[in-house]
Amino acid sequence: MSFYTASSLKAELNERGWRLTPQRETILQVFQNLPKGEHLSAEDLYELLKEEGEAISLSTIYRTVKLMARMGILRELELAEGHKHYEINQPYPHHHHHLICVRCNKTIEFKSDSILKVGIKTTTKEGYHLLDCQLTIHAVCPTCQRALLPI
Repeated sequence: MSFYTASSLKAELNERGWRLTPQRETILQVFQNLPKGEHLSAEDLYELLKEEGEAISLSTIYRTVKLMARMGILRELELAEGHKHYEINQPYPHHHHHLICVRCNKTIEFKSDSILKVGIKTTTKEGYHLLDCQLTIHAVCPTCQRALLPI
């Protein structure tokens, strides 16, 4: 998969019988312009768009991010606070993984060829087609460990 443009998204939506609405295009642009390593929840996206004067309802945002995740445009992440977050899905082999502090939610992204190789080997062996391979590690960061120690 290559980096999505409005026209490639429009073509893919049309193929599936859907339209590229102005709301879908706006949401795609927000994710394309996010700084590397940043993720947004549907609620974060709603607040961001509201600040920019965009009147897109939270239910439309939920439906759109779910649709874009199913299409492989967005990557759905389960982060520590229990809310789904989304980021633009980088073309293979730029998959990365997340190390998350369960106390402060600090998130570090990292790459690992060995994790990706295990994913490829497993999907191939079972006859599956690999769409995404992500590992999420839940831990306690050094700062939070120090805060938990008795004085």
